[in-house]
Amino acid sequence: MPLDASADGSRPSILVIDDELKIRGVVRDAIAEDAARCLVAGSGREGLEIAAAERPDLIVLDLGLPDMDGIVVCRKLREWTSAPIVVLSARHSEEEKAALLDAGADDYVTKPFAPIEFRARIRAQLRRARMAPVPAGDQPLIIGELSIDAARRTVSRGGAAIHLTPTEWGLLNALVTNSGRTMTHQQLFRSVWGSSYGDAQQYLRVYIVHLRRKIEADPYAPRHIVTEPGVGYRFEPQG
Repeated sequence: MPLDASADGSRPSILVIDDELKIRGVVRDAIAEDAARCLVAGSGREGLEIAAAERPDLIVLDLGLPDMDGIVVCRKLREWTSAPIVVLSARHSEEEKAALLDAGADDYVTKPFAPIEFRARIRAQLRRARMAPVPAGDQPLIIGELSIDAARRTVSRGGAAIHLTPTEWGLLNALVTNSGRTMTHQQLFRSVWGSSYGDAQQYLRVYIVHLRRKIEADPYAPRHIVTEPGVGYRFEPQG
């Protein structure tokens, strides 16, 4: 039975992030018959770069990477992509499995594994991949001349790059990935500053002004970053 096709009808591409050459070979052999491409990365950083550049349909992620913990890679991927993430690990802790699922992983396969079972799990995840794509993640969000790419953490207008500070980017990313949904002051404050303490409204008011100056055609009549008085802010891609 072939693997499910990508959204455009082609066979899926799969990225394997694992520093073990043998495991990469086993995974590649298991999916070679059906996948259009099997991309490989030997470190977390390389995996994140390839994922952003190639936008694979599914990601196989090892926990024991040489440069960063797999759970960190999982969280970073989940910031911008809805592609299924299947974790591979020799660890068997139930707490660890729960932590990985909480971080955004879709399935957890322990080593050693049977290739036939592994392939069945990959097929199952591709079938379940029916959720709407993360705005600006799986593909850049294009609004007129404005382009927002969550994977590459870039914003441009008419091809010209717009520089955002890390805090401005964190705020824009939180709003864009929740497009059409009002986020409260506290939700945004926790998302960007990682805390629920402090004057959320005052912090946000300052940074929203800066952000509007950079991305809105008319910051005094904003069309995309909309204020919900007394509640929070909402990103409207249509404007």
